[in-house]
Amino acid sequence: MGARTIALLLTMLMLGGCATSQPAGTQSAATLSPPTHSTRDLVSLPPPAGVISVAVYGMRDQTGQYKPSPDSSFSTSVTQGAASLLVTALRDSHWFKPVERENLQDLLTERKIIRALEQPQDQAQVQLPPLRPANLIIEGAIVAYESNVRTGGIGVRYLGVGPSDLYRQDQVTINLRAVDIRSGEVIQSVTTTKTVFSIQLDFGVFKFVSLKHLLEIETGLSRNEPVQQCVREAIEAGLIHLIAQGARDGSWQLKNPQDLNKPLLQGYLQAYDEQTQNLPISTSDQRTLSGGNHAVN
Repeated sequence: MGARTIALLLTMLMLGGCATSQPAGTQSAATLSPPTHSTRDLVSLPPPAGVISVAVYGMRDQTGQYKPSPDSSFSTSVTQGAASLLVTALRDSHWFKPVERENLQDLLTERKIIRALEQPQDQAQVQLPPLRPANLIIEGAIVAYESNVRTGGIGVRYLGVGPSDLYRQDQVTINLRAVDIRSGEVIQSVTTTKTVFSIQLDFGVFKFVSLKHLLEIETGLSRNEPVQQCVREAIEAGLIHLIAQGARDGSWQLKNPQDLNKPLLQGYLQAYDEQTQNLPISTSDQRTLSGGNHAVN
């Protein structure tokens, strides 16, 4: 009888706890999107010699990936609003002044309406200021989204009691390039990758409290890193690399040339140089080196 009472009390506690198992603040007011790890670097960049007008016509999803079943035919794995994230990053950098191109037809329609409504019939036509041309086109795309790049976990139970831990890593890759509108030359191009982390923690109790009475308790939580935040961070990091490499190569100028030696830009340039210097030797180069060594011997 005592075991039954204990089991009943535990069941009541668990049922009562279900009403408060969700985290506090599930209903909250809308807030600004939280900054990423790259946002502080982006807004702290040294000033340019002159702000560059850029046009963004879009940033396509080239992954071809959809969310797993049952909603695989309705929702893509990555955001379709990457162009909006790119325009925001361009403005936050204070290096570029984006001009509207993605919805250019809407802008032109509104300008026609202004001319039609505000133009006095007996006076000359009201002149709107001309649209600002762009010096560069910033092209980009989400080129890859890989699921389950790495999975794993660990768990331990003693007498039916113990925790478990599971994790999964996905990966999103974006490409950005700056195109000179006069020559069509791609003057800078960069590819960045961001890992998407997902974790799940569980704790369970599974044991017999008496001969015919089984006690089973489970609790846990999971955390999935928002994919759109990862896309945003990859875009911001790619834009910083683009600015740093362009400043070093002379594609654009810093207001103070000595700012190129600041730790912020040097950190990104060093990361790029380390990646390019550690490239694996191609098969043809290996054959050449092998043949050269054979000749020397």
